[in-house]
Amino acid sequence: MHETGSCVPSGGGDSWWRSAAIYQLYVRSFADGNGDGVGDLAGVRSCLAYLADLGVDAIWFNPWYPSPMSDAGYDISDYRGIEPVFGTLADADALISEAHAMGIRIIIDVVPNHASDQHPWFTAALAAGPGSAERDRFWFRPGRGPTGDEPPNNWQSIFGGPAWTRVTEPDGSPGEWYLHLFAPQQPDYNWGNADVRHEFEDVLRFWFGRGVDGIRIDSGALLTKDPRLPDVGLDEPPGPGHPFTDRDDVHDVYRSWRAVADEYPGRVLIGEIWLPDAARLARYVTAGELHTVFNFPYLSCPWDAAALRRVIEETLALNEPAGAPATWVLSNHDVDRIVSRYGRADTAFDLLRRRYFHNFPVDLALGTKRARAAALLTMALPGSVYIYQGEELGLWEVQDIPDDLRQDPIWRRTHGADPGRDGSRVPLPWSGTEPPFGFSPPGAVREPWLPQPKEWRDLTVEAESASDDSMLRLYRDALGIRRASAALGDGPMTWLPVADGGVLAFDRVPSAPGTSGGDADGGVRCVANLSASPVELPPHAAVLLTSGPLADDGLLPPDTTAWLSV
Repeated sequence: MHETGSCVPSGGGDSWWRSAAIYQLYVRSFADGNGDGVGDLAGVRSCLAYLADLGVDAIWFNPWYPSPMSDAGYDISDYRGIEPVFGTLADADALISEAHAMGIRIIIDVVPNHASDQHPWFTAALAAGPGSAERDRFWFRPGRGPTGDEPPNNWQSIFGGPAWTRVTEPDGSPGEWYLHLFAPQQPDYNWGNADVRHEFEDVLRFWFGRGVDGIRIDSGALLTKDPRLPDVGLDEPPGPGHPFTDRDDVHDVYRSWRAVADEYPGRVLIGEIWLPDAARLARYVTAGELHTVFNFPYLSCPWDAAALRRVIEETLALNEPAGAPATWVLSNHDVDRIVSRYGRADTAFDLLRRRYFHNFPVDLALGTKRARAAALLTMALPGSVYIYQGEELGLWEVQDIPDDLRQDPIWRRTHGADPGRDGSRVPLPWSGTEPPFGFSPPGAVREPWLPQPKEWRDLTVEAESASDDSMLRLYRDALGIRRASAALGDGPMTWLPVADGGVLAFDRVPSAPGTSGGDADGGVRCVANLSASPVELPPHAAVLLTSGPLADDGLLPPDTTAWLSV
C-alpha cells in the first residue's frame, strides 16, 4: 500500500493503541498560526514539540475537512480535503510526517452518519428531485397530512426540534422532507445505499494511504435506520428494535471497515458509541469489528468511589471477552470540563441534563484538586487513556460567554435553554498575562473566535511549565512514568482490600516483567482517596507520584491519589 505520509512510528508495534495516551486536539482552539483568531494546522505544527514533551503517543484531531461550520466541522462537505481556514492537504501531509518523526501517531475523525447540506451529493439530490438515485443516498420522504406539510414521523433532532426539514423542489413547489438527526445542515446518509458504503470505504483508504494511523467514528451507533421510519416513543431508550440507534445491521458496516483497516497494519478504528446497555456496547468490539470504543460511563460518572469502582469493573468485564482494551476519558469537546464538573454539588454528567448542571456554582479549588486526583486514577487503569486539550492545564468550563458570541447550534436550537458546548472549546492559553495568551501570534488581526477568561493568566503553558506543582507538571510526570513502566497501560489489574469504602486501591503488575527498559519495571500501586478523611497508605517501596502533597504524618488526604512502587 502506498503511503504519501512518512513512516509510521515503530513504538508499540501494531497494537500500539492498546496502551496509548491519546491527546484530543480541537484544531480551532489549539493554536492560531496566521493571526485570524482561529486555530489551524500551522499552529499545530509549531506546537508538536509541546505534545512530544507532554508524553502522548497519538493525537486525535476533531474534523479538519472543508465545512460550512454549521456544527464546528461535523458538517463535512469534502471528506478528502482540509478546511481552508485550517490549511491545506499539503499542510496535513507535513503534519503527519513531522508527528511521526517525533514518535506521535495521528487519528482523525470520520463522520459517517451525516454530510453537510453543501456536500455535492446533497446539492445534487436537491436538484434531481423525488425518486432519483441521488436522493436515495439520503432519507427523503413525502410528508404526512393531506398536503404533506407534516414531517414523515415524530423523530426529534439530538440538537433540539424536529429531525425533518422540508425542501423546495426544483419547480418551486413545497416538496419532500429529509432526515437530520442533528442540525438541518447535516442530512443523514442512507446506509442501505451501496454508493454510501463504497464511498466511505474509499475515504478510509484515502487517509490510511496518507499515513493516518487511526479513525475515530463519530456517532457510530446511529448510522443505519429502520426503512419503515416508524414513530418512536419520545422517552424510549436505545435498545433492540430502536429505529435509528444501535440497529443490528450497523455491525455489517463495521465489519467491512475492519477489513479495510486490516489492509494497513497498525491502523485502529475507534467508535464513539453512546449506549447505556453494556452488553450491546460490547458487540462493537467483537472480532472483526472495531478495535476500541469510547468509555462514556466512566466520563459521566460522579466523583464517588463506589460508582467509579462499579464503572471500572463493568468496563473491564465488557472488554475482556473480546480481548479489547478499555479506554478511559474524563472529558472531551462535547461535555463540561472536568475541573468544573468536580467542583459542583452534583459531579455526574449527562448530555441531556447539561442545563441542570450549569445551575450549580463551581468551587474551582475543589474541582482542581479532584481533577488532579482523577488524572492519576485514570492514567493508572488498564488500557488506553484520552486527554482533552486543556485538561493538562486544569482549564475550567467557561460559562459566561456572551450570548452574541456563542456558536454551538445546540444553544440556538434550544433558544438558550441548553448552554451548549462552547464553554469547553475556548482557545488554549499559551503564554503572557493578557488574552489571547499567545494563542494567536503578535499583531493578530482578529481576537480569538471565543473569548478567554482573564483569570487563565495563571494557567498558561508558560506559567505552568515554570511551576513544580502545576497541573501540567503533574501530567508530564504521570505520562513519563506511565510510558516507562511495564506495569501501566494495557495489562492485568488487581483490587486491594480497603478499610474505607471511599478509597480505591489496586495493583498493576507487568505482564512481561523487565520489557520496558524504564525505571519503573516493578509493580505500581494506585490509591485514590475519595473519602472525607485522610487514610494510611498501603505497604510500598517508594512513592512515585501524588496528585497533591501528603499530610505531615504521611497520610493520604481526601481527594488525592498516590502512585506507589511495589
